[in-house]
Amino acid sequence: MVSAQIFKWLSLGLASCLAGAINSIAGGGTLLSFPAALAVGLSPVVANATNTVALVPGTLASAFAYRQELFADKRHFVPLLLPSLCGGLIGAYLLLAAPARVFEAIVPWLVLGATLLILLKRPLLSRLGTKDSPSRSRIVAVGLGIFLMAVYGGYFGAGIGIIILATLSLLTPMDIHTMNARKTVLASIVNGAAAGLFIAKGTANLPAAGVMAIGSIAGGYFGARLARRVPATVVSRAVVAIGLILAAILFYRGVGIH
Repeated sequence: MVSAQIFKWLSLGLASCLAGAINSIAGGGTLLSFPAALAVGLSPVVANATNTVALVPGTLASAFAYRQELFADKRHFVPLLLPSLCGGLIGAYLLLAAPARVFEAIVPWLVLGATLLILLKRPLLSRLGTKDSPSRSRIVAVGLGIFLMAVYGGYFGAGIGIIILATLSLLTPMDIHTMNARKTVLASIVNGAAAGLFIAKGTANLPAAGVMAIGSIAGGYFGARLARRVPATVVSRAVVAIGLILAAILFYRGVGIH
């Protein structure tokens, strides 16, 4: 019994480590850490809240690893911080306000949607790419897009890294490392806002979050450092495969997790 429990915690930490690395490279790490939290016996809402709390240190570690890129032109980036904070809080509130069965019913669709988003990431980013200086209306539109992303991120969050990258591509041209650096900061704010509410309301399982946080910090920091060497397409394909399998299992179990 003790060895089985230790194995569960180790599996949870390893899954969170991989999730932190994937989030720093390609995005979609929640598709690993969320089912791992379910596997140790947490309910869907608690698993989601716990996962959000745990991934905050990982995204902060990634941001620190990308600190050189963060000192690039910040004129069009700083205004996106407030929409990220507000959206994250609203999304987290919606999760707590709605009955648990609502979240359970839509989780398979959220997982499937996030998986398809990762699958379509490359054509989406290439289609949204821009080469000219952003107008005021475009900056406002990007701010609105970041706010909507943050609401979704506070509620569930799988795939928000892809949404952030796609939205940031509407601003001034920047290399992928600068985009990843800004993505990690915005994701940290969204997850941090939601995590604060989850902790205040006692929704997150803090012991599990602690184990997951250790893994996400290691994965987030070293994943960001290795991001220039690891082919993101390889990671994305693995995450897509896992996401499709998970979505199929959730649908098979009757659109709900028990």
